[in-house]
Amino acid sequence: MAVTIDDEMIEYVGILAKLSLSEEEREAAKKDMGRMLTYIDMLNELDTEGVAPMSHVFSIQNVFREDEVTNSDASEQMLANAPQKKDCQYKVPRTVE
Repeated sequence: MAVTIDDEMIEYVGILAKLSLSEEEREAAKKDMGRMLTYIDMLNELDTEGVAPMSHVFSIQNVFREDEVTNSDASEQMLANAPQKKDCQYKVPRTVE
């Protein structure tokens, strides 16, 4: 194990996580973190030669359509349900005097 978990490390992690740990909790955290690092060291011993790196366990493909730029005037469609319109614009009651 390259990194040793000591009281100073637990105190630092507690500050980062904004936790106040009792002495019993600090000891438990030390043991837990030590077990985690030991497990990570075991994983580092695995031979991954020839294994392609992946970002996700499932193959992901883009299911979205390509963006197509269209220059169309949809003003008639937008104004179709307007209660009142004037000169291709919405007509609304005056609110400022």
